Amino acid sequence: MSVPLYQAKAEMFRTLGHPVRIRVLELLQDGPRPVRDLLAEIDVEASNLSQQLAVLRRAGIVTSFRDGALVMYALSTPDVADLLAAGRRILGAVLTDRDGLLVELRSQKSSG
Repeated sequence: MSVPLYQAKAEMFRTLGHPVRIRVLELLQDGPRPVRDLLAEIDVEASNLSQQLAVLRRAGIVTSFRDGALVMYALSTPDVADLLAAGRRILGAVLTDRDGLLVELRSQKSSG
């Protein structure tokens, strides 16, 4: 028996509900990146990043492939970047300027 669409959507949003996963997706918006580059940009242990990448991969949100000795990760579809952009727009519409969060959000519009 198949899962109702609303339940599948809820599961997808639960998958996105982790700061490290969101940061990974933000970094992958500019194109595929090797794990070592992701580690350099995200302040987490390698084992934690590996676990979060596995969650995203199982959900089909990212794909992985080898480029020589490097394991590369990429967004599975440009729609993921569109979803992140929609999230920024929604936050911008509902946030008041708390501790500069709105300023940071607006500065990210130009950088992705």
